[in-house]
Amino acid sequence: MMAWFSDNPSKAWGEKFFLAYTPLWMAGMAALMFSGAGGSWGDLGLNLAMLAIAAPALVVPALVRDERDIGRPWTRTYWFKFNLWVAVFSASGSYFGSEYFFDVLGMVYNYPQLEWRFDSTLLGSGEQSVPTIMYPSAYFYFLTYHTGAVLLLRRLARSPIGRWRWAWPPAVFACAYFFAWAETYAMTSGSIAEQFHYKDLSRMLEWGSAYYAAYFVVSFPMIYRLDEGKDENWSVGRTVTEALAASVLVLFLLDLMTRYVGTLY
Repeated sequence: MMAWFSDNPSKAWGEKFFLAYTPLWMAGMAALMFSGAGGSWGDLGLNLAMLAIAAPALVVPALVRDERDIGRPWTRTYWFKFNLWVAVFSASGSYFGSEYFFDVLGMVYNYPQLEWRFDSTLLGSGEQSVPTIMYPSAYFYFLTYHTGAVLLLRRLARSPIGRWRWAWPPAVFACAYFFAWAETYAMTSGSIAEQFHYKDLSRMLEWGSAYYAAYFVVSFPMIYRLDEGKDENWSVGRTVTEALAASVLVLFLLDLMTRYVGTLY
Protein backbone atom coordinates (compact mmCIF):
# COMPACT_ATOMS: atom_id res chain seq x y z
CA MET A 1 0.00 0.00 0.00
CA MET A 2 2.99 2.29 0.46
CA ALA A 3 3.23 2.60 -3.31
CA TRP A 4 -0.21 4.22 -3.38
CA PHE A 5 -0.11 6.75 -0.53
CA SER A 6 2.08 9.82 -0.17
CA ASP A 7 5.38 9.88 1.73
CA ASN A 8 4.17 13.17 3.20
CA PRO A 9 2.41 12.16 6.47
CA SER A 10 -0.08 15.03 6.28
CA LYS A 11 -1.03 14.14 2.72
CA ALA A 12 -1.18 10.40 3.37
CA TRP A 13 -3.62 10.91 6.24
CA GLY A 14 -5.77 13.20 4.11
CA GLU A 15 -5.89 10.72 1.25
CA LYS A 16 -7.04 7.93 3.55
CA PHE A 17 -9.65 10.19 5.12
CA PHE A 18 -11.16 11.27 1.79
CA LEU A 19 -11.34 7.65 0.66
CA ALA A 20 -13.18 6.80 3.90
CA TYR A 21 -15.53 9.76 3.39
CA THR A 22 -16.50 8.64 -0.12
CA PRO A 23 -19.02 5.91 0.91
CA LEU A 24 -20.68 8.42 3.24
CA TRP A 25 -21.52 10.97 0.55
CA MET A 26 -22.50 8.22 -1.85
CA ALA A 27 -24.95 6.82 0.68
CA GLY A 28 -26.37 10.28 1.30
CA MET A 29 -26.83 10.96 -2.40
CA ALA A 30 -28.37 7.54 -2.96
CA ALA A 31 -30.89 8.21 -0.20
CA LEU A 32 -31.86 11.53 -1.81
CA MET A 33 -32.09 10.04 -5.29
CA PHE A 34 -34.17 7.00 -4.45
CA SER A 35 -36.44 8.87 -2.05
CA GLY A 36 -37.56 11.23 -4.80
CA ALA A 37 -36.53 14.25 -2.71
CA GLY A 38 -34.93 15.94 -5.73
CA GLY A 39 -38.29 16.38 -7.40
CA SER A 40 -40.33 17.35 -4.34
CA TRP A 41 -38.23 19.15 -1.74
CA GLY A 42 -37.80 22.90 -1.93
CA ASP A 43 -34.73 25.11 -1.83
CA LEU A 44 -34.19 25.05 1.92
CA GLY A 45 -34.60 21.29 2.35
CA LEU A 46 -32.40 20.25 -0.57
CA ASN A 47 -29.67 22.79 0.15
CA LEU A 48 -29.52 21.77 3.80
CA ALA A 49 -29.35 18.11 2.77
CA MET A 50 -26.46 18.79 0.39
CA LEU A 51 -24.60 20.80 3.02
CA ALA A 52 -25.12 18.01 5.55
CA ILE A 53 -23.58 15.50 3.14
CA ALA A 54 -20.65 17.82 2.41
CA ALA A 55 -19.98 18.94 5.99
CA PRO A 56 -18.06 15.87 7.23
CA ALA A 57 -15.29 16.54 4.69
CA LEU A 58 -14.37 19.61 6.75
CA VAL A 59 -15.85 19.03 10.19
CA VAL A 60 -14.49 15.54 10.88
CA PRO A 61 -10.78 16.23 10.19
CA ALA A 62 -11.08 19.56 12.04
CA LEU A 63 -12.24 17.65 15.11
CA VAL A 64 -10.01 14.57 14.98
CA ARG A 65 -6.77 15.64 13.29
CA ASP A 66 -4.18 17.79 15.05
CA GLU A 67 -0.91 18.24 13.15
CA ARG A 68 0.74 20.88 15.30
CA ASP A 69 3.22 18.26 16.47
CA ILE A 70 4.60 18.13 12.92
CA GLY A 71 4.57 21.90 12.56
CA ARG A 72 1.28 22.31 10.71
CA PRO A 73 -1.52 24.52 12.01
CA TRP A 74 -4.90 23.52 10.59
CA THR A 75 -4.60 26.00 7.70
CA ARG A 76 -1.45 24.23 6.48
CA THR A 77 -2.75 20.67 6.75
CA TYR A 78 -3.25 18.76 3.54
CA TRP A 79 -6.87 17.95 4.34
CA PHE A 80 -7.71 21.66 4.58
CA LYS A 81 -5.77 22.74 1.49
CA PHE A 82 -7.17 19.86 -0.56
CA ASN A 83 -10.69 20.87 0.49
CA LEU A 84 -9.92 24.46 -0.44
CA TRP A 85 -8.42 23.59 -3.84
CA VAL A 86 -11.37 21.41 -4.78
CA ALA A 87 -13.91 23.93 -3.48
CA VAL A 88 -12.46 26.71 -5.67
CA PHE A 89 -12.19 24.49 -8.73
CA SER A 90 -15.64 22.92 -8.42
CA ALA A 91 -17.28 26.31 -7.78
CA SER A 92 -15.75 27.69 -10.97
CA GLY A 93 -16.92 24.63 -12.87
CA SER A 94 -20.46 25.00 -11.56
CA TYR A 95 -20.64 28.74 -12.20
CA PHE A 96 -19.03 28.86 -15.65
CA GLY A 97 -18.60 25.31 -16.91
CA SER A 98 -22.25 24.31 -16.50
CA GLU A 99 -23.11 26.71 -19.31
CA TYR A 100 -21.06 24.59 -21.73
CA PHE A 101 -22.80 21.44 -20.51
CA PHE A 102 -26.19 23.03 -21.13
CA ASP A 103 -25.50 24.44 -24.59
CA VAL A 104 -22.85 22.07 -25.96
CA LEU A 105 -23.55 18.69 -24.36
CA GLY A 106 -27.31 18.90 -23.96
CA MET A 107 -27.41 18.56 -20.18
CA VAL A 108 -30.81 19.28 -18.68
CA TYR A 109 -31.59 20.29 -15.08
CA ASN A 110 -35.28 20.04 -14.31
CA TYR A 111 -35.94 21.45 -10.85
CA PRO A 112 -38.92 23.76 -11.37
CA GLN A 113 -39.54 23.98 -7.62
CA LEU A 114 -36.11 25.50 -6.94
CA GLU A 115 -35.64 29.27 -7.05
CA TRP A 116 -32.16 29.54 -5.53
CA ARG A 117 -29.91 29.64 -8.57
CA PHE A 118 -26.49 31.04 -9.29
CA ASP A 119 -24.47 30.95 -12.53
CA SER A 120 -22.77 33.08 -15.13
CA THR A 121 -24.72 36.08 -16.38
CA LEU A 122 -23.01 36.53 -19.75
CA LEU A 123 -21.77 33.03 -20.59
CA GLY A 124 -24.20 30.66 -22.28
CA SER A 125 -27.63 31.05 -23.83
CA GLY A 126 -29.38 31.58 -20.50
CA GLU A 127 -32.06 29.02 -21.30
CA GLN A 128 -31.10 27.07 -18.17
CA SER A 129 -29.61 28.06 -14.84
CA VAL A 130 -27.73 26.26 -12.07
CA PRO A 131 -29.55 25.45 -8.80
CA THR A 132 -27.38 26.19 -5.79
CA ILE A 133 -27.60 22.53 -4.72
CA MET A 134 -25.15 21.73 -7.51
CA TYR A 135 -22.29 23.56 -5.80
CA PRO A 136 -21.93 21.28 -2.75
CA SER A 137 -22.62 18.19 -4.84
CA ALA A 138 -19.85 19.05 -7.32
CA TYR A 139 -17.57 19.67 -4.35
CA PHE A 140 -17.89 16.27 -2.71
CA TYR A 141 -17.93 14.44 -6.04
CA PHE A 142 -14.68 16.15 -6.97
CA LEU A 143 -13.10 15.35 -3.60
CA THR A 144 -13.36 11.66 -4.45
CA TYR A 145 -12.38 11.97 -8.11
CA HIS A 146 -9.25 13.94 -7.31
CA THR A 147 -8.23 11.70 -4.42
CA GLY A 148 -8.57 8.63 -6.60
CA ALA A 149 -6.71 10.26 -9.48
CA VAL A 150 -3.79 11.33 -7.27
CA LEU A 151 -3.42 7.77 -5.98
CA LEU A 152 -3.52 6.32 -9.49
CA LEU A 153 -1.04 8.82 -10.88
CA ARG A 154 1.32 8.26 -7.99
CA ARG A 155 1.14 4.51 -8.49
CA LEU A 156 2.03 5.06 -12.14
CA ALA A 157 4.90 7.39 -11.24
CA ARG A 158 6.36 4.77 -8.89
CA SER A 159 6.04 1.93 -11.38
CA PRO A 160 8.59 1.01 -14.08
CA ILE A 161 6.25 2.51 -16.69
CA GLY A 162 6.41 5.85 -14.91
CA ARG A 163 10.05 6.25 -15.92
CA TRP A 164 8.93 7.08 -19.46
CA ARG A 165 7.45 10.54 -19.84
CA TRP A 166 5.32 9.45 -22.78
CA ALA A 167 3.25 7.30 -20.38
CA TRP A 168 2.01 10.29 -18.39
CA PRO A 169 -0.31 12.05 -20.92
CA PRO A 170 -2.28 8.93 -21.94
CA ALA A 171 -2.52 7.88 -18.29
CA VAL A 172 -3.90 11.27 -17.29
CA PHE A 173 -6.43 11.20 -20.14
CA ALA A 174 -7.50 7.63 -19.38
CA CYS A 175 -8.01 8.53 -15.75
CA ALA A 176 -9.90 11.71 -16.68
CA TYR A 177 -12.11 9.91 -19.20
CA PHE A 178 -12.92 7.15 -16.71
CA PHE A 179 -14.18 9.52 -14.01
CA ALA A 180 -16.09 11.63 -16.55
CA TRP A 181 -17.76 8.58 -18.12
CA ALA A 182 -18.51 6.94 -14.76
CA GLU A 183 -20.23 10.04 -13.39
CA THR A 184 -22.26 10.52 -16.56
CA TYR A 185 -23.42 6.90 -16.48
CA ALA A 186 -24.18 6.85 -12.75
CA MET A 187 -26.02 10.17 -12.70
CA THR A 188 -28.41 9.35 -15.52
CA SER A 189 -30.11 6.43 -13.77
CA GLY A 190 -33.88 6.14 -13.89
CA SER A 191 -34.27 7.32 -10.30
CA ILE A 192 -33.38 10.93 -11.17
CA ALA A 193 -34.06 10.97 -14.90
CA GLU A 194 -36.78 13.58 -14.48
CA GLN A 195 -34.44 15.96 -12.68
CA PHE A 196 -31.21 15.35 -14.61
CA HIS A 197 -30.56 13.92 -18.05
CA TYR A 198 -28.83 14.45 -21.39
CA LYS A 199 -30.70 15.03 -24.62
CA ASP A 200 -28.55 12.39 -26.35
CA LEU A 201 -27.16 10.10 -23.65
CA SER A 202 -25.38 7.61 -25.92
CA ARG A 203 -23.49 10.41 -27.69
CA MET A 204 -22.71 12.04 -24.35
CA LEU A 205 -21.29 8.81 -22.94
CA GLU A 206 -19.11 8.21 -25.97
CA TRP A 207 -17.97 11.68 -27.01
CA GLY A 208 -19.25 14.00 -24.31
CA SER A 209 -17.21 12.17 -21.71
CA ALA A 210 -14.07 13.21 -23.58
CA TYR A 211 -15.34 16.79 -23.46
CA TYR A 212 -16.03 16.53 -19.71
CA ALA A 213 -12.59 14.95 -19.28
CA ALA A 214 -11.11 18.34 -20.20
CA TYR A 215 -11.76 19.33 -16.59
CA PHE A 216 -9.67 16.50 -15.23
CA VAL A 217 -6.93 16.51 -17.86
CA VAL A 218 -6.06 19.86 -16.30
CA SER A 219 -6.94 19.35 -12.65
CA PHE A 220 -5.59 15.86 -11.97
CA PRO A 221 -1.91 16.56 -12.71
CA MET A 222 -2.14 20.00 -11.11
CA ILE A 223 -3.63 18.87 -7.81
CA TYR A 224 -1.28 15.89 -7.78
CA ARG A 225 1.51 18.38 -7.07
CA LEU A 226 -0.13 19.68 -3.88
CA ASP A 227 2.24 18.81 -0.99
CA GLU A 228 3.54 15.82 -2.97
CA GLY A 229 7.10 16.08 -1.66
CA LYS A 230 7.77 14.43 1.68
CA ASP A 231 8.33 17.76 3.43
CA GLU A 232 6.39 19.97 1.03
CA ASN A 233 3.93 22.40 2.57
CA TRP A 234 2.10 24.78 0.24
CA SER A 235 0.71 28.05 1.55
CA VAL A 236 -3.00 28.79 1.41
CA GLY A 237 -2.25 31.52 -1.13
CA ARG A 238 -0.47 29.14 -3.47
CA THR A 239 -3.24 26.58 -3.09
CA VAL A 240 -5.93 29.07 -4.14
CA THR A 241 -3.79 30.47 -6.96
CA GLU A 242 -3.20 27.02 -8.43
CA ALA A 243 -6.90 26.15 -8.23
CA LEU A 244 -7.81 29.38 -10.01
CA ALA A 245 -5.17 28.72 -12.68
CA ALA A 246 -6.62 25.26 -13.28
CA SER A 247 -10.11 26.77 -13.56
CA VAL A 248 -9.01 29.25 -16.23
CA LEU A 249 -7.19 26.56 -18.22
CA VAL A 250 -10.34 24.43 -18.22
CA LEU A 251 -12.37 27.34 -19.60
CA PHE A 252 -9.88 27.76 -22.44
CA LEU A 253 -10.11 24.04 -23.26
CA LEU A 254 -13.91 23.98 -23.14
CA ASP A 255 -14.15 27.02 -25.37
CA LEU A 256 -11.62 25.75 -27.90
CA MET A 257 -13.37 22.37 -28.08
CA THR A 258 -16.69 24.12 -28.60
CA ARG A 259 -15.18 26.24 -31.38
CA TYR A 260 -13.64 23.35 -33.32
CA VAL A 261 -15.95 20.44 -32.47
CA GLY A 262 -19.31 22.09 -31.96
CA THR A 263 -22.31 20.80 -30.07
CA LEU A 264 -22.80 17.10 -29.38
CA TYR A 265 -26.58 16.73 -29.50
